[in-house]
Amino acid sequence: MTEFWLISAPGEKTCQQTWDKIMTFNIPDLKVGTLDVLVGLSDELAKLDAFVESVVKKVAQYMADVLEDSRDKVQENLLANGVDLVTYVTRFQWDMAKYPIKQSLKNISEIVSKQVSQIDNDLKARASAYNNLKGNLQNLERKNAGSLLSRMTYSKFGTCAILSMNSNVILLFEDQDSGLFTVTLFRKAIDDFRLKARENKFTVRDFQYNEEEMKADKEEMTRLSTDKKKQFGPLVRWLKVNFSEAFIAWIHIKALRVFVESVLRYGLPVNFQAMLLQPNKKNMKKLREVLNDLYKHLDSSAAAIIDQSAMDIPGLNLSQQEYYPYVYYKIDCNLLDFK
Repeated sequence: MTEFWLISAPGEKTCQQTWDKIMTFNIPDLKVGTLDVLVGLSDELAKLDAFVESVVKKVAQYMADVLEDSRDKVQENLLANGVDLVTYVTRFQWDMAKYPIKQSLKNISEIVSKQVSQIDNDLKARASAYNNLKGNLQNLERKNAGSLLSRMTYSKFGTCAILSMNSNVILLFEDQDSGLFTVTLFRKAIDDFRLKARENKFTVRDFQYNEEEMKADKEEMTRLSTDKKKQFGPLVRWLKVNFSEAFIAWIHIKALRVFVESVLRYGLPVNFQAMLLQPNKKNMKKLREVLNDLYKHLDSSAAAIIDQSAMDIPGLNLSQQEYYPYVYYKIDCNLLDFK
């Protein structure tokens, strides 16, 4: 599984005691600010978390769409700071250059919001341009080499007789499902031919050979194909760079949320330890039980998982997720939806 649980609990007498219990997740000493600011920021971070996650997934999915036949190579292109996502998460270190800890929590969240919003806007523009190019090329390819019902080019000639009428019939192309024929006959026989064709489940269409149109289509296909190849490399590079940026921003938002919620839950002075767990399907239930036994003393009302659908406690976002006696957020690195 590529799912992680990012949790926090109050620090022990020393951080080493907490470390001895579970693997830690490094969050630096951030500026706390006032309680009112933390309560409001908690709600804002929840929304920002969802937005940044959606952008991360959009960039990842579009990478898969662009690579088309190379989808098996998508995962190796989805890196964060040059390493795979699991490695980045498990070895997380706060990026001091991008998100200076001397800034307020509010400012840091605004830096992330502005950064990821720009990525989202750029993705929309780039995807629109590339999709239009790709769509125009596909339309021409279908027109020239698609279904036999709309095919304009000829690759094979032969003669055969269909329908019991006096006519000259030439087989132009056939595949497993159908065949394309050209039929030459007298004008007076056209209506009878159409009737007979329909009775025998043939589709009849008028055809006018236009060499100039076919030549223009071929030239346009060549131009579009060349443009697509020119755009492909830079687009994939942009996706790789900005996926990394968006994913890194997302994990920093998770860290911010843990910090804010831990201060709101456990109070001041700041003394908590963030921890990262990687459960598997078999032990998820057991792990929850162990964690609840360890930390149920922190909140007796959450000794068991509580249905928070009717609760709305400002700053804790309980109505939007499962609630436990410890701070909990899920990080799911499975970002692709292959159909």
